[in-house]
Amino acid sequence: MKTKTVKIVLDSYGSFLGREKGCLVVKDNEGRKKRYPLSENEISEIRVKSGNTISAGALATCGFWNIDCVILTRWNNPIAYVKSLSDDSHVETRICQYEALKNGKGLEIAKHIVLAKIEGSNQVLRKYGLKALDTFAYSQNIKALEGDLKSVRARLMSCEGRASEQYFKQIFLLFYEPLRPQGRKTYKAYEALNNVLNLAYTFLFWKIQTALMKAKLEPYLGFLHSIQFGMPSLVCDFEELYRYLVDDFLIRYCQSVKARDFVLKTDSYANRKVKRQYLGDEQRRAFLNSLEKYFETKVEIPRIKRGARQELETLINEEALLFASYLRNEKQTWTPRTAELS
Repeated sequence: MKTKTVKIVLDSYGSFLGREKGCLVVKDNEGRKKRYPLSENEISEIRVKSGNTISAGALATCGFWNIDCVILTRWNNPIAYVKSLSDDSHVETRICQYEALKNGKGLEIAKHIVLAKIEGSNQVLRKYGLKALDTFAYSQNIKALEGDLKSVRARLMSCEGRASEQYFKQIFLLFYEPLRPQGRKTYKAYEALNNVLNLAYTFLFWKIQTALMKAKLEPYLGFLHSIQFGMPSLVCDFEELYRYLVDDFLIRYCQSVKARDFVLKTDSYANRKVKRQYLGDEQRRAFLNSLEKYFETKVEIPRIKRGARQELETLINEEALLFASYLRNEKQTWTPRTAELS
């Protein structure tokens, strides 16, 4: 089991990806070329943002070499995922994932996710001198939960919700006061900070969904989050493991963000017009670029095969692979690996 580490990213306007003599070749809008040899088998994915092009030959090569290709909008939101037809041949992983709903593994997975989220939250709280959550009490309550996954899930989500409420009540105090909301709101948020959080979590969401698909998992079959039409519940599960990293990034990034960096936009909601605060286009672009670079930073967690350190994005990809191995009974246990905050 090995994660590929080379990404080809076409994120400026006018770049072209083609194929030449055993290589994928990127040509930028000034005619400069960069070659990626296919024989090294290190290309993990290709990202093509709106405004750039890719040849049919390059797409065929991606299919042959099992290189995933993600198509993004200019705001870095993935809207399509091109993969090889053979990618769905890994049916054993998905069968085991479905069986975990009934054989007891699903409940253990859901418990591990909530406990890992609480520990991640405590890392942020401790780093900034705030009061940590009562890990012992939460752990005792969560480990004592018994029954089938469907009946226990609501109580697990209740524990997670209480911990999140205590957590956000404290970390919001670290942000610039004019941007500080009264509380955490996700869907249809009005306040500037909640919308920045939602933007960052959406960025994390797509990173995770890509990682799960690479590991041949079913993104719409989760354990902590229930199965609902249109909701990638396993992506939501894995999101809980890494939110603390995004929160720490935001706390530091937003020290330089001011109210003037936001614009008011009018949206329709519940048959009325409402105004919401969003980052301006230029500020949003800079924010997403900084967040992308953050996921390229190294953490002190050994890679599966080699190396004592790895990028955050690689960590997420590897965790999906380890999780899939656990579902297939190739690993006896699965405890999410969490990176220490610097």
